[in-house]
Amino acid sequence: ILMFAVVYFFMIAPQMKRAKQEKKFAAELKRGDKVITKSGMHGKIFELTDTACVIETQAGKIKFERASIHMEMSNKLNAPAVVKK
Repeated sequence: ILMFAVVYFFMIAPQMKRAKQEKKFAAELKRGDKVITKSGMHGKIFELTDTACVIETQAGKIKFERASIHMEMSNKLNAPAVVKK
């Protein structure tokens, strides 16, 4: 029982928390957000549907699934720049 508790708190619970955060992130996407896909494509959201989004890049408009947008990299891209003195 102790082993199961350790596995749950160190492996299963963090994965469930991360999945919940990614689902919330995908639901909060809106037109004009700058994003990075999991394959490394940079762009701005041009159009959204329930399951997909069209991203405008320098190469043109490309359709991706919402699940293919990388949460951490997109958040870093949109974070305010920190100025060091």
